Amino acid sequence: MKDPDVSVIISTYNQPEWLRKVLWGYNQQTYKNVEVIVADDGSDTKTSQLIESLRKEVFYPIKHVWQEDSGFQKTKILNKAILETSTDYLIFTDGDCIPRQDFVASHLNKRRLNCFLSGGYFKLPEQTSNLITKEHIDKQNCFEELWLIKHGVKKSFKMNKLRRGTFKTWFLNTFTTTKATFDGMNASAWKKDIINVNGFDERMTYGGEDRELGERLMNMGVRPIQARYSLVCLHLYHERPYKNNISLSKNNAIRKSTKQNKTVFTEFGLVKN
Repeated sequence: MKDPDVSVIISTYNQPEWLRKVLWGYNQQTYKNVEVIVADDGSDTKTSQLIESLRKEVFYPIKHVWQEDSGFQKTKILNKAILETSTDYLIFTDGDCIPRQDFVASHLNKRRLNCFLSGGYFKLPEQTSNLITKEHIDKQNCFEELWLIKHGVKKSFKMNKLRRGTFKTWFLNTFTTTKATFDGMNASAWKKDIINVNGFDERMTYGGEDRELGERLMNMGVRPIQARYSLVCLHLYHERPYKNNISLSKNNAIRKSTKQNKTVFTEFGLVKN
């Protein structure tokens, strides 16, 4: 295999069974010159044991970047993971998002200079999330509409996110009323652009912390590309015990300042004073 030319950064926290399914998904990618960095926000040893066992199973190299558990500190571990990447293009996603086999290839095909990609996800209920096995991921049938409906997913307009490379996909990307934002479960950007805005703002905990990075990228002139119907991943079910109004309020204040002041560079990112 050639040296990797794209890095996938996967954030996780104490969800080893979900992460296992996600890493199986990356083992089915059609594009092979990839490295995976698991950005681990303080998981216990079950996650490190899982990664060690899967290293023998998958075709791609895995780097495990870990920090001690001190609450929701995703921005800090993502910055540490960025510094561990060895390529010039970075895909950001979460450890509960299973990628379809064309996920990495689609990110690379759609990337443009001075732009970042805004992807989407298809959310699964708990029952369906539990039913997905390695065989389903290997055969890719868990990404098929009929399979999902048969296994507990209600048919909806959002199933258009699972369509492959059609005119309808282009039409929906182009005319959706949803704004293109930097959402951490499915986004990608050039590493140099991420470094130029100094990465994620580490003051931020849960709630729009990834979007704030995208807002600084846009303030710098990096254009978002809407690709939520092209970059396909299945979002496995999970609770959000770390969600609270205090962190949301704090993060919203930082984002408001970023927008009003056209902030590009955060003093609380990759490099600190």
